[in-house]
Amino acid sequence: MDGILPVYKTAGMTSHDVVFKLRKMLQTKKVGHAGTLDPNVDGVLPIAIGRATKAIEFLQEGGKTYTGSIILGFSTTTEDLDGDVVERNTLLAPIPIEQIDVAMQALTGDIVQTPPMYSAVKVNGRRLYDYARSGETVERPQRQVTVDVFERTNAPSFDAHQRTQSVDFIATVSKGTYIRTLAVDLGHQLGVPAVMSQLTRQSAGGYTLSQAHSLEAVAKQLATEPTLASWLQPISSAVGDYPQLELTSTQWAVVKHGGGLSAGVYPGEVSRLVLRYQGEVVAVYAWHAEKKQYRTYRTFKIN
Repeated sequence: MDGILPVYKTAGMTSHDVVFKLRKMLQTKKVGHAGTLDPNVDGVLPIAIGRATKAIEFLQEGGKTYTGSIILGFSTTTEDLDGDVVERNTLLAPIPIEQIDVAMQALTGDIVQTPPMYSAVKVNGRRLYDYARSGETVERPQRQVTVDVFERTNAPSFDAHQRTQSVDFIATVSKGTYIRTLAVDLGHQLGVPAVMSQLTRQSAGGYTLSQAHSLEAVAKQLATEPTLASWLQPISSAVGDYPQLELTSTQWAVVKHGGGLSAGVYPGEVSRLVLRYQGEVVAVYAWHAEKKQYRTYRTFKIN
């Protein structure tokens, strides 16, 4: 069984939980996910199976789209509702929509983020959440990310009793972007504490929520279709955005033995080149400037 299965991860499960369950259901260890979802986040989780596990890094390179909600008026240790409240600044009146829109627009494009303390980013060989859980502080590395879209999806809601304001949003972002931090940064732009209150990943790796299947549905499908052939996406779908080259039989004879290809096989010089033979993706080659040729980067088929 080789291919990519878009799975709908429910809130309350870790991404590893999904992989663990699928390994048992599919009776194979060659199962991996492309892009961790926090336990309290639901949405599409691309799962690579068999030879497709070699394509995980390519799945992770693409952007992701989320919908969710942000609450203005308090903040937490984890930047979502799982943490303890660390700051509260009740709103005397709703923040004008126009002001919110301007603040969201200011957070689009190339921006710099500081990952949350409760995250899997490593510093000096330890996860940030390990430092946080032990009460230690450490300097967090900043990272540049790209936010293509960060917009409201409806009118903000003001809670007169709690003195907070909720903003529903859609965000399309690059790899490595923390939506929790984007929520906190929106609060900074508006001069109030903020927290992410709900999040759903609508798309990742080129697959959308409408294509995703729950674990319960997968189990039911396996009973009538043990190969999941009608549900599995081909490996080619993971590398569809890269330049493609259909190999001749002569070139394939070179590639399947790990040989390089000259610069002239493809117009210009590209960093990654997807190789196909008889319509099937067989490898991804990388350009080596020193050797002036394309060399093996990932191989999906060798015979």
